[in-house]
Amino acid sequence: MTRDSRQPRLRVGVVGAGRVGAVLAAALRAAGHDVVAAAGESDASRRRIADLLPGVPTLKPTAVARGCDLLLLTVPDDMLANVVTTLSDAGALRPGQYVVHTSGRHGLQVLAPATAVGARVAAMHPAMTFTGTAIDLDRLAGCVFGLTAGEGERDLVAGLVADLGGRPMWVPEEMRTLYHAGLAHGANHLVTLVTQAMELLAAAGADDPAGTLRPLLTAALDNALEHGDAALTGPIVRGDLNTVRAHLDEVVRTAPHTLPSYVALARSTLARAVTDGRVLPIRAAAIERALAAAERVVASPTEVRRR
Repeated sequence: MTRDSRQPRLRVGVVGAGRVGAVLAAALRAAGHDVVAAAGESDASRRRIADLLPGVPTLKPTAVARGCDLLLLTVPDDMLANVVTTLSDAGALRPGQYVVHTSGRHGLQVLAPATAVGARVAAMHPAMTFTGTAIDLDRLAGCVFGLTAGEGERDLVAGLVADLGGRPMWVPEEMRTLYHAGLAHGANHLVTLVTQAMELLAAAGADDPAGTLRPLLTAALDNALEHGDAALTGPIVRGDLNTVRAHLDEVVRTAPHTLPSYVALARSTLARAVTDGRVLPIRAAAIERALAAAERVVASPTEVRRR
């Protein structure tokens, strides 16, 4: 990545050298900015600093903040308010300094203590999952960043995204939580879903559950992103009641811990299929009864399932 010559070369400090912080700092360094210090308390964070930011000193958060023009706050969402307040109360933030966090949920309000001392604030959330290794650096190309900033900071934060090889998406302050919920529902819950699917396949005897799923999931994801609900296939949208019943029997018998997510997603799929007319209401009602019966069996194993 090559830094836009119109953007200033900044002295960057990062507080919270976790999977996100160390990678973004390394990418900004590669783009021509000067990463002057990083803060990380855990052994894993210190290893990331050593691996991704060789030569960058590991300092306390207050020292990092005092020594940089651009402070990247890449701490967990629930810690962010406390970190900003602590740095502000310690006198580590100053007027004109850029303070940018990478939380998806939060916007500018969480940075109010920094704003109060005259710092220039922004939110810059990468819509990507991170490993915290050099692998992530190439993945930043084309990554969407959810941005929230005042008029005076928009050019700077957009320039940082360009330096990172990403694409900007401007998110209003009041929509930050909804934006983040959409990403978490799609990505985090997908990991749980895929892991459970691999468990079911392993129980069925698959020696490579991931390899079995990969072509199917890749096609399903591409189709869903391209066509939305029209990409739905399978027994629910076909109204195959007996197949759904058979699935439920095996899930209850073999992996009952996966039943709640199976039933929840089956219900959501069923509702969408009824709405667009692919499943008749009378058939949907029968499938719903089967789903409810499976829930009762797991809740009370001695109950006989009613067909």
